[in-house]
Amino acid sequence: MQKLATEALQEIRIKHRWEAIDQENEAIEEAKSQKKRYEPVMLSNGDTVKQLLARSRYSFYKRKEKWTLTQKERAELVFDLFPDIEKAHKLSQRLTHIFNHTKDKIIAFTKLAKWHEEVRVAGFKSFNTISKTIETHYQPS
Repeated sequence: MQKLATEALQEIRIKHRWEAIDQENEAIEEAKSQKKRYEPVMLSNGDTVKQLLARSRYSFYKRKEKWTLTQKERAELVFDLFPDIEKAHKLSQRLTHIFNHTKDKIIAFTKLAKWHEEVRVAGFKSFNTISKTIETHYQPS
C-alpha cells in the first residue's frame, strides 16, 4: 500500500516533468525560429525545472528526515513550484506513518478513513487505487 502511495506521488511528479520537457522544447523551437540561442531558465540551485523534477525523484522515496541538504533544497524548490507535489508527498508520508506506527486496528481504520477523505478532497486521481482499496477493506466495528 505504501509503495502504491509513493508511485502515485511519482506519477504526479512525472506529469509535471513531461510538461516541463514540452515547455522547454517549445522554447527551443521559438529561439530557433528567431535565430537566437536558447538559454534555459536556471533555478537558485543551478537546475532547470526539467532537471529539478528529474533529480528530485529519489528524494520522494525517502522520509523528509533522511534527505540530504541537496535533497532538501530541491524539495523546497519543487514544493514552491508545484504545491500539488507537496500535498501528494504529505499524503504519501502520512499513509506510511499510519502503517508503520499505528498498532491498534480501530485507530488505524479511523486514521485511514481520515486519510481517504483527504485524498478525496485533494482530487488526486493517482491515489484512487489506494483509496478504493481502503474503502473496500474498511470494516467499522
